[in-house]
Amino acid sequence: MAIQKGEKIPNITLATMAQGKPEAVETARLLAGKKVVLFSLPGAFTPTCSARHLPGFIQNADAFREKGVDLIICTAVNDAFVMDAWGKTQGAGEKVMMLADGNGDFADALGLAFDARGFGMGRRGMRFSMVINDLPEKPVWTVEFETIPFIGSMEEIHLEKKHLDGENSNFDTLLYHLNPKYQKKETYKLSVWY
Repeated sequence: MAIQKGEKIPNITLATMAQGKPEAVETARLLAGKKVVLFSLPGAFTPTCSARHLPGFIQNADAFREKGVDLIICTAVNDAFVMDAWGKTQGAGEKVMMLADGNGDFADALGLAFDARGFGMGRRGMRFSMVINDLPEKPVWTVEFETIPFIGSMEEIHLEKKHLDGENSNFDTLLYHLNPKYQKKETYKLSVWY
């Protein structure tokens, strides 16, 4: 079952690149005392993720910071080398932290993993986004808001074209959550789930 609003984020070890080599990052330490926007994409360098989803968070990083967000994190079930290279090609820099969920342990722990072997992509994390709040007025590392547009098996989604809009997990939805007066800029439909 997928993580729900108000539930604690599990402490899982992810990876980032530091000084040319992978470095372990524990979610408990990374999230402590912060308001974090975390989004996950099915894979680095995939068409929709590269053309629409990641760039929206990078381009709007300042708007998130203005709303009290301390850190923006992008995860995908890829290794740290791939996530680092993808972040560099996209200009993520200091705006979006690229974290590798190499074995899919984080996606599994959140209940948001899926089997994409039918597409030759192995096990992946779903496209989702959430606001995680560990500020004093909130319980430790809890999900404040989440959107999970992919529901059901990938076969159902692929064949029935359910929940392919990507609109629920994009930057606009989270900015609206952080400020209901925010006027959404972006609406788009995904032609493929990746």
